[in-house]
Amino acid sequence: MSYLWCMLPEKLRKKLAKRIADDQLRSLPAQTPGIDFYSNDYLGFARSERIRRAAERYAKRRAGSNLNGATGSRLISGHSPLAAQVEKRLTSHHGAEAGLLFNSGYDANLGLFSAVPQRGDTILYDALIHASIRDGIRLSLARSAKFKHDDYRDLESKLKRATGHVYIAVESLYSMDGDSPDLNRLVDLTERYRASLIVDEAHATGVLGKKGMGLVQDVERSDAVFARIHTFGKAIGAHGAIVLGTQGLVDFLLNFAHPFIYSTALPPHSLGTILAAYDELVTGLERAELVRNIDCFRKGVQQFELEAHSKNNRTPIQIFEAQYPNSCRVVAEALAKSGFLIKRIQPPTAARERLRICLHSFNSEAEIEALLQTISQACRS
Repeated sequence: MSYLWCMLPEKLRKKLAKRIADDQLRSLPAQTPGIDFYSNDYLGFARSERIRRAAERYAKRRAGSNLNGATGSRLISGHSPLAAQVEKRLTSHHGAEAGLLFNSGYDANLGLFSAVPQRGDTILYDALIHASIRDGIRLSLARSAKFKHDDYRDLESKLKRATGHVYIAVESLYSMDGDSPDLNRLVDLTERYRASLIVDEAHATGVLGKKGMGLVQDVERSDAVFARIHTFGKAIGAHGAIVLGTQGLVDFLLNFAHPFIYSTALPPHSLGTILAAYDELVTGLERAELVRNIDCFRKGVQQFELEAHSKNNRTPIQIFEAQYPNSCRVVAEALAKSGFLIKRIQPPTAARERLRICLHSFNSEAEIEALLQTISQACRS
């Protein structure tokens, strides 16, 4: 035990020691070469030279200055024509009345959930909701309760007992399970109980729906959703997020959402990257390649008889759950030795240990087949 570790207060040392005992201690991984099946760069935009060049042109020509940084919050010196252009473009693309940029999806959820629900209101959230939403709820003055994942009977039972105005929080694509909610049923419930539905589209942005618009637009329920959060750190390959809703919601967030008010704005290059990525998104080429690879993966799961381990998701996030203790570790080690980059997810990040396999537009069919073959062999060894 290092001297600096010993300087921690006893309660903190005990919490770290428990993580170590439970084999759940997090640490920063070393950068290793390999075949990417673990990043959120679903469309390959983060590595696109074409997007990089276009982003530089946007930043230089349309930012209104040659600044490298935003210089301050948008309410002081950080607002720019380029930021306004991004909000206008994304609001139009996603079919919303208005939108407000945040520095990350985490900031957006923290700002939205800490500011909007008021004392006496109730927030009902899916049990598998992202940690950023949970943290925003913790900062809120409203009451809160979780409902079982995708369990609409459980949600309705809690809606019947909820007080004040009710906000329902879900994700359109769950990052650790790869599944999506039934938005039509959710909208029906929100309308029946006069609640407000908030949908985090973080992992669906650029992936689900026509032109990567997301699940809400794909099922044509935009007008029934109170707020949507689209983030740019996944398929868009950039950074930042936007909250979409009515102009009234945007005005409220601009006045009361602390992560927006007190943060330096996104720099010009980040804004340019978002615009360049959305230009690329409209072509649909990368999305078509991604869909082809998802089909290839699902066929391979059947071919190698891995259905018992894999949820039947038609999304870039594929989950492998082992049937026996330590099986995930064994499979993960076999994959690492074969040069595959895959993340083993352990509690508390997910309820059960699993391998999170991320598919991309740039993965080849040969890589996918080799991946599944390695998993199959490891399971049978």
